[in-house]
Amino acid sequence: QVQLVESGGGLVQAGGSLRLSCAASGSIFAINAMGWYRQAPGKQRELVATTASDGNTNYADSVKGRFTNSRDNAKNTVYLQMNSLKPEDTAVYYCYANIDTTFLRRRNEYWGQGTQVTVSS
Repeated sequence: QVQLVESGGGLVQAGGSLRLSCAASGSIFAINAMGWYRQAPGKQRELVATTASDGNTNYADSVKGRFTNSRDNAKNTVYLQMNSLKPEDTAVYYCYANIDTTFLRRRNEYWGQGTQVTVSS
């Protein structure tokens, strides 16, 4: 079993900053990719950013230059630093991880419970 536990959401004014954290624990052999998706009301879940095990990070065009996704591999943790926040960034943010488990090295995708980010104008 693998668990992802998120923290750091909240309410912030436009132009402000927030940092999300997500720690993975459990039967982890290796984390292949780790990052964030978000879902706004009435919209589909979309990629925000993911970082592969080699350090390459993929960002949504809408957050490039404002958000930074980083991993602490020793802690199995990923951070999303969000700067210059806009009202359109308001959404539930979900931590995502692609993990090889210790059980037969099976590869699975895991999701956190979600954390609300609200940006007021």
